[in-house]
This record gives sequence, C-alpha cells and structure tokens, in this order.
Amino acid sequence: MGRESPSVEALVLLRTRLCNPNFIFSHSSDSHDSNYSKLKFIISSSVTEACNNSVLLLGPRGCGKIEVLDLVLEDLLKEYPDMITVIKLNGLLHSDDNCALKEIARQLCVENQLTFSKMASFDDNSQFMVAMLRECGLAHKTVIFILDEFDLFAQGKQRLLYSLLDAMQSITSQAVVVGISCRLDADQLLEKRVRSRFSHRKLLFLPPSEEDIQRLLKHMLLLPTDSSLPHEYVVEFNTRLLNILADKRFKEIVDKVSNSDSTFNHLLRFLFCTVCHMDVGSGFISLENFKAALANIQRQPKLEYLKDCSILELYLLVCMKRLEVKEQELYNFNSVMKEYKNIHDSFQTSDYYARNVCLRAFEHLLQRELISFADNRGSNQSVEFRPVKLLISSHQLYQGLKSYRACPAILHKLIDREG
Repeated sequence: MGRESPSVEALVLLRTRLCNPNFIFSHSSDSHDSNYSKLKFIISSSVTEACNNSVLLLGPRGCGKIEVLDLVLEDLLKEYPDMITVIKLNGLLHSDDNCALKEIARQLCVENQLTFSKMASFDDNSQFMVAMLRECGLAHKTVIFILDEFDLFAQGKQRLLYSLLDAMQSITSQAVVVGISCRLDADQLLEKRVRSRFSHRKLLFLPPSEEDIQRLLKHMLLLPTDSSLPHEYVVEFNTRLLNILADKRFKEIVDKVSNSDSTFNHLLRFLFCTVCHMDVGSGFISLENFKAALANIQRQPKLEYLKDCSILELYLLVCMKRLEVKEQELYNFNSVMKEYKNIHDSFQTSDYYARNVCLRAFEHLLQRELISFADNRGSNQSVEFRPVKLLISSHQLYQGLKSYRACPAILHKLIDREG
C-alpha cells in the first residue's frame, strides 16, 4: 500500500493530540509558576526528603485538575519507579468511611502482593493501614492517596480523613494526601481535629485566560516541522492557521465559545469538532471549519424538538408563554385551551382543532419534555387538570418559531408582541 496523503496524516496527528491529556497539558510543564511544577515539587519532596504532605487541587470541573495530577504521577513514576505507591479513592464511590478504608486496604494488598480480607472491620483496616505506612516508610517508599471529590469525604464524622492524617503524624510514615474538589471552600468543611493535621496547601485551577487559549491553540493545531509530513505542506498549513488565529472573525468565535463555557474540556471539544470538519481534499483548516464547529457545539436539543412539532403544538406552546407573560404561574390544559380559544376568536385563525385533538398534542409535548408537570401532586388526576410548566425559554421558543418553515404568521406576531 502507498503512503497516505499528507492531509490524512495531519488529520490523524491532530486527532491523536486532542485525545491525549499528556500532550494537551505538557505545554504548561515548562513554566516554574504552573500548577504542574508546584504539584510535582510538593510530591517529589515527599519522595526524596521522606516527609509527609497534603495538598488540595481546587477549581471548576473541566479545568484539568486530574489531567495535571496524572501527568505529574506519570513523570514521578518514571523517575522513582520503586519508591511510589498510588492509592485512588472517589467520593462518589467511597464517601462511606468503612467502604473507603476497606478500599485502601484492598489496594495496599494488591500493590504489596498480600491477601486481602473482606471480613476485616474498620479498626482492623485502620491498623493495617498504619502498619503499611510504617513499613513503606522504613522501605523509603511514599504512599500517595488521591481523594477525588474530596468534599464528599468531608461529610459526616470524617473518620477516614482523621485516621489517614493522624497516621501521617508518625515519624516513620511517608505519605501524601492529594484532595481534588470543585468546591473552593473544601478545606473549610473539615473538622477542627482534621484541619489541625492538614498542611493547608492549595493549588487553584482556573479557566484559561485569552493568552492561555492562544497558547493552547498553537500548541494543539500547529504541525511539527520535524515530522514525517512534507516540509512545504507543514509550512503552508501553519501559515494559514496563524493567519486564521490573527483574524478578528476568529477571535469573535473563540469569545462565543468561552462565554458559554470557559473550561479546557469545552475548548478541546470545540477544537476536536473543528478538526473533524477539516476538508481532507484541500488539507487545510479554514475559518469555515471553526464556524461549523461552533454551530455544532451550540446545538440545543429543545430547538431540535421544536422543528418536529406540529402547528397545533406550536400554538399550545405560544398559549402557555402568553399565560406566563400574564403572570399566571400555574396553568393546566384547560387554561391553555381557554387561551387558545381567545386567540382563535380574536384573530379568526384557520388552525382551530377539536379538544380531543388538542389533548393528544398536549400529551405529545409532555412526552417530548418541552413541558412538564409542575409537581408530583395529583398524579392520580387526569392530565388535563394537572398544572404544568414550560421547559423552554422565550428566546428558545422565538428561535424555534423563526426556524420553522411552515410556522403561521400569527404565531410570529404573537411571540413578537409578548417579547
């Protein structure tokens, strides 16, 4: 078989990069002020200086806390292959103290090729953990405890956190506790006895700034000049891309992406969509690819549902919106039918249907989740008597009517008036 075209090779390379967390965050590892460098220093000092540490990684979801931690651990395991043991817990799975300590004991047994006892009590597992920390410390081996969703471990009596941090007070132990949480006040949830044993180191992960986004875009999308790709193709690809990045229209697109969600995960999803829209025939990323990716990630399921609605269902939705504008917070099918009849009488519309047909359309809106029951009370009542509420905003309804080709002009007129 012949060699693939440069554009296909470039496409594969870019997709591989965007799916590789290590490559994504490797650009920040060079800076001494980066969270990567700070976290690596904290953990490596415990390994090399045989001391105990604890640190919290705080920030919104999707800002790279776990990815940076994994990158640090991968590098340290290469540097100190026989001196590190990693124990991972998640608050969604192990927030119960007994369950968490049992999981710690299980992972320690697996790491050290010991037999794990499922019947061991909380105290037995606690004593086993203390003994293993002492043995690992004597063997100059650091145990790293990773507590994802740390704030969930801070609920209840916090026996796990106390047992863990108290065991680290021993001179012979050699351990690091890394807590990960999206709550910035996670350390304030700790009890006094736990907080006094915590070292109060915190690393804050923030959404990327404009400069960070520009750096990340170049890091992810520019092709390497020392690759197997033809040099002329790489030069032209990079030149075109840099011209797009400097374009005012592109900056407006990036602003829209970051305004809706400014996390790394959202930005990477946007870039992956862009690369997927790349024309293999031309072999280059264009501004149109970025526009198509923006339209793709901004898709709203509610608007998709509106496109498949019947004319009658649109009438019912507009009637409900009119009732809300009239400050009628609770309304049922009967209230909507009354408003529907008022519209027909006022404008003499041709789209007027029987009550049983309207009830079927109303039930269809419930199935599509464009509307829902206001509460669970009266579940034994008939559908037409139970209060409902709209699940789409005025703007979404307006956009839906605007994009609906066969939408009656009267509905545009009514929604414009209420807007």
